[in-house]
Amino acid sequence: MDARFAYAGNPVAAKVAKYIVSAGKVVADSTLPAATRHLVEIRASQINGCGFCLDMHTKDAAHAGETQTRLNLVAAWREATVFTEAERAALELTEQGTRLADAAGGVTDEAWADAAKHYDEEQLAALVSLIALINAWNRINVIIQQPAGDYQPGQFG
Repeated sequence: MDARFAYAGNPVAAKVAKYIVSAGKVVADSTLPAATRHLVEIRASQINGCGFCLDMHTKDAAHAGETQTRLNLVAAWREATVFTEAERAALELTEQGTRLADAAGGVTDEAWADAAKHYDEEQLAALVSLIALINAWNRINVIIQQPAGDYQPGQFG
């Protein structure tokens, strides 16, 4: 399977990607825990059906030391006992922020309040930004049908 077109080889797309990557660097440099960032990227990618991002983020998470058990249970985080309360709050915010069209009114006050109990303002800004960024990448990759399976950890620096 090939992508519909070479996104990285397109001048306009390359400019857009540069800005998304730059914004992602700001999030990566924040105090939002790396494990939380990986879980958010994985959960949004699962919801959006983005195989490319799932391949990348599960491999990067494993490479960073995430356990296979936790990776296997991200989709069933509500029933799993392996996630902290803070991670659960981030996953709930991720789900609601990713499924905006599914709920009138968007993210609930309860989901926001729960996240705010666990994360300071810098971390909340990073979390909200990460949810937006991973959803952008998911949509790009799903629209162009970017194939999955060949990613190597750290491949994009």
